[in-house]
Formats: sequence, structure tokens, C-alpha cells
Amino acid sequence: MGRPEVLAPAGDMEKLRFAVAYGADAVYLAGKAFGMRTASDNFTAEEMAEAVQYCHQRGVKVYVTVNTLPRDDEMARLPDYLSALDEMGADALIMADLGVLTLAKRHAPHCQIHISTQTSIVNAAAAAAYHELGASRVVLARELTLAQIAHIRENTPRTLELEAFVHGAMCMAYSGRCMLSNYLTGRDANRGNCAQPCRWSYRVVEEYRPGEYMPIEEDSHGTYIFNSKDMNMLPYVDRLARAGIDSLKIEGRVKTSYYAAVVTNAYRRAAELYAGDPDHYAPPRELLEEVWKVSHREYFTGFYFGDPNTQHMADSTYIRNWDVCAVVEQCDEQGNAILRHKNKFAASDALELLCPGQPARTVCLSDMRNGEGAPIQLANVPHMTVLARLPFQAPPMAILRREKR
Repeated sequence: MGRPEVLAPAGDMEKLRFAVAYGADAVYLAGKAFGMRTASDNFTAEEMAEAVQYCHQRGVKVYVTVNTLPRDDEMARLPDYLSALDEMGADALIMADLGVLTLAKRHAPHCQIHISTQTSIVNAAAAAAYHELGASRVVLARELTLAQIAHIRENTPRTLELEAFVHGAMCMAYSGRCMLSNYLTGRDANRGNCAQPCRWSYRVVEEYRPGEYMPIEEDSHGTYIFNSKDMNMLPYVDRLARAGIDSLKIEGRVKTSYYAAVVTNAYRRAAELYAGDPDHYAPPRELLEEVWKVSHREYFTGFYFGDPNTQHMADSTYIRNWDVCAVVEQCDEQGNAILRHKNKFAASDALELLCPGQPARTVCLSDMRNGEGAPIQLANVPHMTVLARLPFQAPPMAILRREKR
């Protein structure tokens, strides 16, 4: 059994570069239309062509989301868009609509077809049906268990790839098909404009006591009854692979470049560990702790091990225990580095340095100077250039971080 693909989110060009640098086998992204994440910056046609070229030069595939449910007036614009994606060399198109699939086969014949998780594929018959329609991959519903996925794998053609979400935010609605945002705000979640009302605090008003708000659950902070936990399947990459999942999909196109780097790096290292010894997958503690160093909600394992406790009802806040201090722009063999400042740090601080494909290492900076070469003890100007000596050479895009005090 080979190593599963690590599929990383790319909400913009900077996030894409970090995902690629930190080990993505493929990235998924969207143009300015027809994608399910309008909150991310997404890509113009020129930027997408640049992204495809950038990835292909580094052996990384690009999957473009065309996964909204378009109306007829939008469908009229699709042929030209699909043709452009085909011409620029996108490797696959992710879609949820049969009409889009039909147009894609006609106008983007060189792009593979991936069926979105929003189609709620939960059985082998549905997966095989999409394969017969031309799909090379299906993104399975997030509500499946590992046993159910294994059954689908055993009862579908091996030429059909199976992809599944393994990390990141979850939706309280089945396969993300939610009308709550549309109902409360007029923003259609199924067309990429979700306002995330599932993260809001809700209280009850009794009919004859207007204005008297009572918590649904007795708690001083209110009750976030729809607020889902975040998924984390890093400890179980071996179980995912043995169930037959070909691609490990990381959620997070609206999250930071730091998130894209850290989580991609963790899953790539985990996938390599699994491939090196499939029968004895035992990720070290430092690797498992990596995904706790990004912004996240309380973690759980999704539906993979059965009906879970999915909701975190105390609050909808993120756990943010680490700050990115700087990013390496250049570094020579002696460790003389040019850093781009992100958050305040001092010359005396012990920092963690994260390099692609490696465990983080604790380092102390020496001979710290500003961009003009003047000695400094504190870097606290946003985006300032910092010159410093590292104990070893670090690659561009290596990250310096510190646990919050």
C-alpha cells in the first residue's frame, strides 16, 4: 500500500507557497467565482495560471473547486471558465453539480473530475455511479466511519480514488449542506457565502416574556449549540490509509499561511512515517503536538470511529497558544539570516524553528540587527527586516515561533 496523498488548502498565493514548501502533494484552490469559500482571497485567472505553473514546476498538482450549485445565469458563464482552467493545465476540477460535470467533460477534457463532499457520497453504489459518469475521484461524506469507507473501497473500482477530510473545521450540517446562513442573513452557504451562524451564541425567548433571554443551557457564557469541534486524525493516518483513503484532505482555505505550513508539514511527515513501516505507525509525541500549535477549536476524530460528541457548546473561540515571530527569507551556510518580522520577539528569547519536513528545534538568535545593520535587542515593528545569526542554515520560509506567555 503506497503513501496517501497530502492535499493542502490554498486560499491565496502566499498560502499556496507555504503549503508547497511544507510538503503538499497537491493543493486545492478556487477562482473568483464558482468556489465554496468566498471568504478566502482566491485567485484571479492570471494568479491561477501562475499558481499552476508554480506547482507543476515543483511536482505538485492543482485541483480547482467549481463546487457551488450554480443557477442558470451562472451556468452560461461556465464554458469559458472551464476552458480557461483546461488551457492553463489544472489537474482536476472539484464539483458537486451534474450539470457542471457535463460541461466539464465537454469544455475541460484534460482535467480530471473530482466529486465534492457536498454530494454526500455514503455508499459504494453512488461512488461507482459517479465513476461511470467520468469521475476519477470522489470526496467522501464526512459522516462516514472507517469501516464504512473500507466497505466502499472493497466494492468500487480501484481506478476510482477516494479522498476524505482528515483535519480542520467541521460543519454542523450534513456534508455542509446548510440553509441556516441563508435563512438568517441572506448569505447562501451553498454558493460560498456562509456567515457561520452555527458559531453564534443562542438563547431562548418565551412567547409571553419578550426581551427576556434565557440560556438554553445554564452557563454564564451562553450556549453555542451548533458549534462543531475541529477534526484531528493525525494519530490515525495508518487507519485512514488501511481503510482505502487515497488522499488526506486538510480543511482551511480561509486560515493562515502558518496553519497551511504546520498542518501540511505534520501530515506529510506522518504519511512518510506510515509509508516507511505501515505495520508499525507510531508518530512521535512532538509530531502529534504540532497541530496543537496552530489556531484551532477543541479537537475530535470526526465520525471515523462512530457517532461522536461533535459539538462544543461552551464557546466558539479558538485556542491560540503560539505566535509566529518571524519567517526566514534568506540564510547562508553560516546561519546568517534575513528574517521578516511577524510578532514581537527579543534577542534573549528561546524560539522554535520549524523547517519543512523536520521536527521543530529550539534556537536562540545571536547578533540581532535591524535592516540597516544597527544592533537591536527587540524586534517589534510590523514587517521589519531583522538580521540575525541562527545556529545552522535554515531554508527560506522556515518559521520562528514562540509559545505565548
